[in-house]
Order: sequence, then C-alpha cells, then structure tokens
Amino acid sequence: MIENLNGIFETVNRKQGTTLKLYDNVEYEDYPAHWHTAMEIILPLENIYTVETPGTSFSLREGDIIFICPGCIHTLYAPKTGRRIIFQPDVSALRFLKEVEALISVISPFIVITPEDYPVMYPMLRDMILNITDKYVNGGEFAEVEIYADLLNMLSLIGKYYKSENQSSLVQDRAKQEEYYDKFIKICDYIGEHCAEDLNLEDMAAMSGFSKFYFSKLFKQFTNVSFYRYVNQKRIEMAEQLLISPDNSITDVALSCGFSSLSPFIRMFKLIKGCTPTEFRNIYKNFKE
Repeated sequence: MIENLNGIFETVNRKQGTTLKLYDNVEYEDYPAHWHTAMEIILPLENIYTVETPGTSFSLREGDIIFICPGCIHTLYAPKTGRRIIFQPDVSALRFLKEVEALISVISPFIVITPEDYPVMYPMLRDMILNITDKYVNGGEFAEVEIYADLLNMLSLIGKYYKSENQSSLVQDRAKQEEYYDKFIKICDYIGEHCAEDLNLEDMAAMSGFSKFYFSKLFKQFTNVSFYRYVNQKRIEMAEQLLISPDNSITDVALSCGFSSLSPFIRMFKLIKGCTPTEFRNIYKNFKE
C-alpha cells in the first residue's frame, strides 16, 4: 500500500534501520498516479498486474518483471486476487557509479523483463528477486549489504545485455560497436555534468563526430528519448537538488539549471514530475518535518 502520499509524491516507509522496502503484496487495491525517489521492481507471482505510465499502459503477466526508475510517474491496478513482490530500494547511494547512473538514464522510465524477450537473463533476475525477498524477510547479519549486492548484480546484468543489444542496433559494423557505445556513454556523462549550459544538438553532434541527423537518430536509439528531452530530464534532476534549500528562489533555480526564464522551467518541471517546483519544495519540507 501507499502509506504516505503528498499530491503525487510518495514517501517510501523503509524498513527500520535500512534504505529498503519490500512488500509481499496480496491486496486488491489500485495505486493512483505517484512517483518516488526509490527504484521500484515488481514481480507478479500470481495473476496479472497492470502498470500505467504517461502515454503507456500494459499488463504484467504472472512472472514478468518491471524495473521502474526513480522519478517515474506510474499508476498500478490490481486484480481481485493475486500476489506480487514490490521491492523499493533507494538507489541514490549507487548513482555515484557512472555505469549505474548511465543505465538508469537509458532505461528510464522503465524496462520490462519477460522470459520471451530475455531468455538468458530472465531466470537469473527472477531468482535474485526471490533471494532478496528471503533476505529481507528473514534478516540476518549483513542482509542489507547482501541485498544491495544482488541489486547491483541485477543492474549489471541489464546493463551488459543493454550494451550488447544497443551495440548491434547502433551500427552493424561489429568493429565500431564498442566505440559507438562508449561514445554515447561519454556523451550522456557530459550532458549530466553540463546540462545547465547552453547545450544544442548541433554542437553535441559535432563533438561526437556525427552529422546532426545521424546523431539525433543514434541518440534516441541509445536513450529511448530525444536529445532535448534527455537534457531537460537532467536539468530537472539538478533542479530537485537545488529546490531542497529554501535559500534558492524558484527563479534562481530555473536560471541555474539552464532555463531561459521561469515559465519554461515550471512547464517542464510539471511535465516531468507531475507537480510544480513550489509544490515539490513544499512536499520535501513536509517530509522533513
């Protein structure tokens, strides 16, 4: 269940002494549109489970797995009977690892793992989720460390598969696959570090050595979003951190994050987060209190 919902922001009630929350959920309850800072991993064990994100709705079959990235607005619909594992780990401490940050960026807002689409990786991920459930329920010495180790292994598996798939889709010449993949990882890192600057498609294409058209095409293949959408996502992530401090005015935050004025900043913030910057600040303030 959602225990703390302010607007559409959910405060995840973590297990005492940990940065984890896991539900062995059998409730016939729909969860309204919401988002949180934790990653959410859902594995239906009995019956389906419907997930809706802006512009997308689909039913997870029994056994399918979804990884929902932090900050993704989503709605959940439960059948009258069923059971599913809902795991919500705080991944903020892991995002200093560039490969983890890059993976979260490129699979955002979510990735669905099915046995048909991922026959090799799927059974390993499913077993890891069940192992995490057992460790979470039974505890024990260093259980949280072991759970995060399993989570990193899951992200590593997804990252390696994603790299393999995208190397072949980015370019057919096998000799260039590794080069192209590494190049786009570096471009994403660069955008994350310089998103507050005046980044434009032409300059980034020139930096990559591709034409504007080819760069735009490859970038969307790699990240699943357009170049400008990706830049704005990174700007909003930066804005979230600045909004935490009450000393920063909304206008100053907008300008510090690369927006030309307040109006486009508010519009983009609400589009991505589902609330205004002021509402976000109030939510954070109330959460701390």
